[in-house]
Amino acid sequence: MANFITAEQAALLIPSGAHVAALGSGGGVLEPDLIYKALESRFLATGSPCGLTVTAACGFGDKREGGISRFAHEGMTARFIGGHWAWSPQMQRLALENRIEAYNLPQGVLVSNYREMAARRAGTLTRTGLHTFVDPRMGGGKVNSRTKADLVHLVELGGEKWLHYRLPPVDVALIRGSLADEDGNISVCDEAANGELLAMAQAAKNNGGIVICQVKQRVRAGALPARGVAVPGIFVDAVVVNPAQWQSRGGEYGPAFTGRVHAVRPAIPPMPFGIRKIIARRAAMELYDGCIVNLGVGISDGIASVAAEAGILDKITMTVEQGLIGGIPSRGDLFGTSAYPAAILDAPAQFDFYSGGGLDIAFLGMAQADRQGNVNVSRFGSRLAGCGGFIDISQNAKKCVFCGTFTANGLEVAVQDGRLSILKEGRAAKFLQAVEQITFNGAYACRQGRPAVYITERAVFQLTPAGLELTELAPGISLERDVLPYMEFRPLIRRPLGEMPPQIFRQG
Repeated sequence: MANFITAEQAALLIPSGAHVAALGSGGGVLEPDLIYKALESRFLATGSPCGLTVTAACGFGDKREGGISRFAHEGMTARFIGGHWAWSPQMQRLALENRIEAYNLPQGVLVSNYREMAARRAGTLTRTGLHTFVDPRMGGGKVNSRTKADLVHLVELGGEKWLHYRLPPVDVALIRGSLADEDGNISVCDEAANGELLAMAQAAKNNGGIVICQVKQRVRAGALPARGVAVPGIFVDAVVVNPAQWQSRGGEYGPAFTGRVHAVRPAIPPMPFGIRKIIARRAAMELYDGCIVNLGVGISDGIASVAAEAGILDKITMTVEQGLIGGIPSRGDLFGTSAYPAAILDAPAQFDFYSGGGLDIAFLGMAQADRQGNVNVSRFGSRLAGCGGFIDISQNAKKCVFCGTFTANGLEVAVQDGRLSILKEGRAAKFLQAVEQITFNGAYACRQGRPAVYITERAVFQLTPAGLELTELAPGISLERDVLPYMEFRPLIRRPLGEMPPQIFRQG
């Protein structure tokens, strides 16, 4: 018989100084929100638990008080190990102000580390992260000067360089499902992803820790079919029932996100015509029949809409790092879910596929790029966005397509008769002499023979061993007037210089 308790009772089970593994994904998916809220309330009322180490592989929250921000209190959290930080400005602030120890490590490495921990192995050995800011030679993923301990080590094996990642043992795993039977078996039948909940639960149990699971409904013993159990009851110490639990912040329940509905896909509304659509259209021209792709957050998540409008969506397979294969990846706040997926895997299995080179093309964001083809999406200016799964994906995909506007903050354009004109230039340059942080290393990609394309609304570049080469300009755009003055370096320029396809600048 499982131990069914309240969220307030669950909060009392978490001791000060514990390493808490927190589950969740964008838009409230898989987030045990009631437990997080009770834990925060206990700390604010009593000052306990304090000194926590919190690990969250995936970003989750609402950019206000929810999600990982429930842990973002000085004294409550002493150390945060995160993959994606953007959903919690509060946790970013604690790190940037040097008030907590803080690490930013690749999402795939973190979820794999749970599995290694569960098997009592010595951490994760991988090439993922080499020559980026998580490489110990370039900072080891440490966010601030307060962060001293090394979680990443450079090792040599068989004459090759590898990175060895090892997290501290998990004391408490906080997870979520849909149903729990009286024996504590957990089903995720109504959830939009599996994530890393099983690996987290095993990591905690096999290291002498506890597992607390939030579900929407309690059912009788034996009500769950064996194949419907995502986490066996032998791994679960306590269950909290929250009848008000929503599948995501987008709605209480959507059957299309569970993979239960495969009949007729509704038409995807076309993107409004504008900068984002122009970039997504040009990026979609890199697709080919049968390719397996991943779409990053931001402009690149519009490629699904463009592909659907062009009638080619069924000729490609889109994947999402939370474990989703096929279907239509969601955009915006629900990024990390897919409507009508063909299969839903655990996140560690998905990242095994990615790390082994299974992706044909990765379409990813681009906050900054430099003359060497390095890309930064993780930390720029006063913002600590985090790398998320970007490093795992970009370093192992057969080809990368980086998507972003040419300048940022205030860019305005107009299109007339298939020609682009710049009405107002963005205040921030994005093509810099050197990026602020290396999330993708261009020279390393070249040495590995992995091509990369950089697509903006007015120009297209490609990676070469000598650096970035300008290959295409938009119709109506002048190299000397609209491009070179807004770059901190002069790129290589292909001769003859090509033109971006005119049809992408026309409505309809």
